[in-house]
Amino acid sequence: MELEIDNRQNIRKIEDELIKILEKLVKASLDYEGWEEDYEVSLSFVDNEEIHGLNKAYRGKDCPTDVLSFPMVDDQGPVLEEKILGDIVISVEKAIEQAEEYGHSFEREMAFLTVHSMFHLMGYDHMDEEEAKEMRTKEEAVLQQLGIKRE
Repeated sequence: MELEIDNRQNIRKIEDELIKILEKLVKASLDYEGWEEDYEVSLSFVDNEEIHGLNKAYRGKDCPTDVLSFPMVDDQGPVLEEKILGDIVISVEKAIEQAEEYGHSFEREMAFLTVHSMFHLMGYDHMDEEEAKEMRTKEEAVLQQLGIKRE
């Protein structure tokens, strides 16, 4: 499993320790679903302005969001010859805001957003209540495997 990191924000320093945790979570998400580990995942850290532009361009929503997922696999497997699972884009600004709002650490919020997006990359969604519940159960299982609990 290869995790490509692209830090395009200067709101908050992203510590090496956090990167290591996020790498473990990406791998644990793949393992949990029984996916092979030879996929590449891109993880970008941006500010609200950049994610706002991406959200508007790709989803038609004229507002910033916390995380966007761009899958590169479909029901038949990888779209490209290389095994690229997809791209995750996290607004560090939103993660800081949400960590405060939910009363937990920045690191826990970044971990949750990464796992949440990994399940999107693997084909899960939360368009209805049943899908949302299934996805949330899987996310919490992966987070707890690595000892990341709600604070």
